[in-house]
Amino acid sequence: MKALLLCLLCLLPLLGLAQQTPPAYQLSTHILDISRGTPAPGVTVRLEKYDATKKAWGTVAEKKTDAAGRIGDFLPMAGQKTPHIGIYKLTFLTQPYFAARQQASFYPYIEVVFELTDGAHYHVPITLSAFGYSTYRGS
Repeated sequence: MKALLLCLLCLLPLLGLAQQTPPAYQLSTHILDISRGTPAPGVTVRLEKYDATKKAWGTVAEKKTDAAGRIGDFLPMAGQKTPHIGIYKLTFLTQPYFAARQQASFYPYIEVVFELTDGAHYHVPITLSAFGYSTYRGS
């Protein structure tokens, strides 16, 4: 009986892995205003995909960051037989954000171009100030 209980306890972590559900959305982003140390709410972010045959960008979606400076629902996975792959661009329209705070800024918008190569979840955030920004692939 002890051996059976021990085997079951060893299997519990594996059961947790089997029950994990894939992400509902393949892409998310957020903005942290590092000059204030707070999220940047209300910033419009446009997602575009590059069409190599047309050599042009096409708009996929446009959303605003929530109170936590986040957009978590770009590229829905539901109903997709294959993952979203290709070259994408997030355009962060930052000028209105700084204008609303009566603050001059150097970048009226910020474009971040990246490539999705598989069905993994991609998180592409930026840290922002009026005169600089940084981006990275988050988790």
